[in-house]
Amino acid sequence: MALLLNSEQQMLRDAAAGFLAEQSPVAAQRRLRDEGSARGFDPALWQQVAELGWPAAVFPEAEGGLALGWKGLGAVAECLGTHLSATPLLSCVVLCGSLVVDAGSPEQRARWLPGVIDGSRRLALALDESPRHAPSAFRTQARAQAGGWVIDGEKQFVIDGPGADQFIVATGPDTRLWVVDAGAPGVSVTSVRLVDSRVAARVRFESVRVGAQDELASAGSAAQALEAALDRARIMLAAEGLGLMRAAFATTVDYLKQRVQFDVPIGSFQALQHRAARLYVGLELLESCVDAALEALDQAPHQVALLASLAKAQASDLSERLLNEAVQMHGGIGVTDEYDLGLYLKRGRVLQQTLGDGVFHRDRYARLRGF
Repeated sequence: MALLLNSEQQMLRDAAAGFLAEQSPVAAQRRLRDEGSARGFDPALWQQVAELGWPAAVFPEAEGGLALGWKGLGAVAECLGTHLSATPLLSCVVLCGSLVVDAGSPEQRARWLPGVIDGSRRLALALDESPRHAPSAFRTQARAQAGGWVIDGEKQFVIDGPGADQFIVATGPDTRLWVVDAGAPGVSVTSVRLVDSRVAARVRFESVRVGAQDELASAGSAAQALEAALDRARIMLAAEGLGLMRAAFATTVDYLKQRVQFDVPIGSFQALQHRAARLYVGLELLESCVDAALEALDQAPHQVALLASLAKAQASDLSERLLNEAVQMHGGIGVTDEYDLGLYLKRGRVLQQTLGDGVFHRDRYARLRGF
C-alpha cells in the first residue's frame, strides 16, 4: 500500500496550504463568528476554491472532474483543519457530489454535477433526525400519491443547510434518496448555529411533491450508495481533525517552551514532557489510520468501511484527549476568547460528533469485524 502523495496530489496540498494561510487563516473564522455569518463560511472564498479546482479533484474526467484521487482531497481537508477554514467542501462535494456520481443517472449527473464543480450550486445532505448520528433510523417517509411522491418529515443538523440550492433527502423505511429544491413548496429551513460558529439547518418537509426523475439510485441500491458517501465524509473529517490537532499540538509545544515558572520553561518538567509525548504518539497513529483510509478510497474499496470507522473513532477519541490536554497545559489562557486554542477546541468538539463519535465507530468497527 503506497501511502505517499503523487506529484499532482502534492501540488494540490501545497497550493491549498499556501492559499488558506493567506486567504482563510484562523483570524478569518473569528471574523465570521463575530459577524454572525448567515452561511458560516464566506461565499466569495468558496468561489475562489472552486476556481482553484478543489471541488473537481475527485470527480471522474468524464464528468468534468480532475480525477486526482481521494488522497489529494484528504490533504486539502487536513489543511482546512490546520487553519479552521470554513467551506462547504464536505457537504457539497464529498457527501452530495459523490452520491450523485455513484447513484445518479446520466441525466441527473449532467443536471447537477457541473454546478457543484464550478461552485455555482450547493447541495446538502438531509440525513439525521436526532441529535446523535443514526444513518438508518428515518421517520421521514415518501409516500406514493397521484402519480408521484410526497415527502413528510424533519431533518436535524443538516451540514451547510442554510442557503443550499437542493437537499438530498433520505427517507425510510427502506432507504431512498431524493433531490429536493430548497425553495419547493412545503420545505422550511431553520438555521442552527453550532458551538464552533459553523451553521447547520433544521429542515422540515410538509407534503413536498417529488417525481421519479428526482430519485437517486435504483431500488435497493440507495442504502449502499449512501453508506459509501458517508464513509468518504468520515475519512475527510478524520483528515480535517488531524490537521486541527497538529496545529493545536504545535501551539501547545511552543507554549511549553516559552512559559517560564520557577525560572525555567515549563516544558522542562518531566510530567508535561510525558503528557506531550503521549499526544505525539497518538497523532502519529491517527496519521497512519487516515493515510490507510484515504489509500483504500483510491485502491481498495472493500476495506473502506472498516478503515473509515477506524480513522473516525481514532480522530474522535484523540480530539477530546488532545484538546483537553492542550487547554490544561496552557492554563487559564487556553480558554480566553482572544486565544486561538479555544476556537480549535470548539471545532474539535463538533468534528468529534459529526457523522458518528468514537462510541459509534468502535461499535461499527467491531460489527464489521464480526464481533
